[in-house]
Amino acid sequence: MVELDYARLDALARDRKGEFNSAEPFPHAVIDDFLPPSDAQKVRAEFAVTESGWNHYHHYNEKKLALTDLSRMGPHTQQVFEALQDDRFVSFLGALTGIDGLISDPDLDGAGMHQIVPGGFLNVHTDFLSHTVNSSWSRQLNLLIYFNPDWQPDWNGALELWDGEMKRCVRSVEPAFNRAVLFHTQARSFHGHPHRLACPEGETRKSIALYYFRDERERQALTPTNYRATPEDPAYKHALVMVDRWLLRVYSTLKRYAGLRDGMIDRILGRF
Repeated sequence: MVELDYARLDALARDRKGEFNSAEPFPHAVIDDFLPPSDAQKVRAEFAVTESGWNHYHHYNEKKLALTDLSRMGPHTQQVFEALQDDRFVSFLGALTGIDGLISDPDLDGAGMHQIVPGGFLNVHTDFLSHTVNSSWSRQLNLLIYFNPDWQPDWNGALELWDGEMKRCVRSVEPAFNRAVLFHTQARSFHGHPHRLACPEGETRKSIALYYFRDERERQALTPTNYRATPEDPAYKHALVMVDRWLLRVYSTLKRYAGLRDGMIDRILGRF
């Protein structure tokens, strides 16, 4: 059983609420030593032995592996996800961010365990703003926790936070071991790690992601992930990012209205 340090978390909520909401380029917080150390070490170890169930997100805007099926994760990783979806933890998130009515997502839609292999990347983007299945849920928060001891800056992989006009990177956060990044999911919360990983073979950029929502009691517009090219990218990349963004909108529509699941699209893409 995972026991989070709520005395520390409650103090963080009191001390850093103002900092979270005034952070640039959008509300966020970076919190080191987020999980109890032994729990973080166990999650990292289970990345290495979790071999089946990974979806391959390989298209123009990203190249990564993701595991969203809780039952396929290691036993301790499952416990960590359960702890981070517990009502008390969700209350902590509300106290830190000032966002009322937060709920966790038991389906881990788009969340879960993530790995980026050498050569992988994730173009700058804003996330989908409503749940693809629970159509009245608006997405409010992203929680990312990293599991990369001794990560080197020249391996790339830092999380970049960009301004709302996509003119410059305002903050770069290295994916250090047991470091958490929490941010408000908004139409202009642009983030990503667009530079291809240069880590040695056998190394991966490991993280878990959880998304928190609010039930608005009415259908929310389907707003898929909005990828963007950076200002220094050539014109052809801007065009290809736009085409890929359109295809993602089609895919998101199929997920909401036709019951398509990530495993299905993974099998289809695997044929190519």
